[in-house]
Amino acid sequence: MWDYSDKVKEHFFNPKNAGAVVDANATGEVGSISCGDALRLTLKVDDDSEIILEAGFQTFGCGSAIASSSVLTEIIKGMTLDEAAKVTNQDIADQLEGLPPEKMHCSVMGREALQAAIANYRGEEWKDDHEEGALICKCFAIDAVMIEEMVWANKLRTVEDVTNFTKAGGGCAACHEDIEAILEKVLAEKGEKFDPTAAPVAAPEKIAAVKAPLTNLQRIKKIEQVLESLRPALMADGGDVELVEVIGNTAYVNMTGACNGCQMAAMTIAGIQQRLMEVMGEFIKVVPASEMSKLVNIEVA
Repeated sequence: MWDYSDKVKEHFFNPKNAGAVVDANATGEVGSISCGDALRLTLKVDDDSEIILEAGFQTFGCGSAIASSSVLTEIIKGMTLDEAAKVTNQDIADQLEGLPPEKMHCSVMGREALQAAIANYRGEEWKDDHEEGALICKCFAIDAVMIEEMVWANKLRTVEDVTNFTKAGGGCAACHEDIEAILEKVLAEKGEKFDPTAAPVAAPEKIAAVKAPLTNLQRIKKIEQVLESLRPALMADGGDVELVEVIGNTAYVNMTGACNGCQMAAMTIAGIQQRLMEVMGEFIKVVPASEMSKLVNIEVA
């Protein structure tokens, strides 16, 4: 399981300011339930001073999403809107004494909800910029603009970093080459060189706490255990999933029955991947077994 700080646990088990603010005059909504995370932030702002008097949240997501939303409301209460607008996703993570790298996207969602709420109060149309750039990750509707912004702001270096901070690339993995191209472009602008073998971003204190990596046999057994726990829900809808192969940190699966060719298959695979990462405590990709043919072609070439 992820290594959560005591602060994250505190805000998860005893969230602050949960629920909508009565007589709120500012609302910010980001994410979508279909993508796995959604946040609605409501504020009561004093019209004369623009000080945030009350803040409340409603979220659909994991424990890190709840903790990030909770601590965000505590941070911004008493701030003016201009002061709150300067709060970054890293401020949220720091207040929680760190988030697992794989959960940093929860703090990003909080920052965006705050920006949306401030724009709503001021009668402005807030745009998350996701429609201004080329759509990179179709599974989670993440575009090039957002990825570039996160790479700049958080000094990201790898595809794994980008997935941790934005969820892009966490589904079918078809966008990994495009993400690498963005990393290469942004790092070049900063006078740096993209290294596909670089270690992902992680706080020094977290690196020391990383457990010994799983052997491939241990990884296969854990993946099979997780798939077995998810199988009843899939079978209830007439579908199923089977593990075909595990190569490194990539699990190749076959979606069968009603899941085979289903329009929501990519989302189902993304959900399976998220569950595997939570249980195994490591980055892992879940890819349709049909993608193995590409790997074979590469090896033959």
